[in-house]
Amino acid sequence: MGMTITEKILCHHTDLKEVQPGMLINAKVDIALGNDITAPIAI
Repeated sequence: MGMTITEKILCHHTDLKEVQPGMLINAKVDIALGNDITAPIAI
């Protein structure tokens, strides 16, 4: 079966040939956004 657009994007940013729901992956992040309240706590 084909992949969804989300699976294709995640697959493009990993070294995997296929991703599936429930998988733990390490993806390369292009940009990360945060706001003034929650970002300092998360970092």
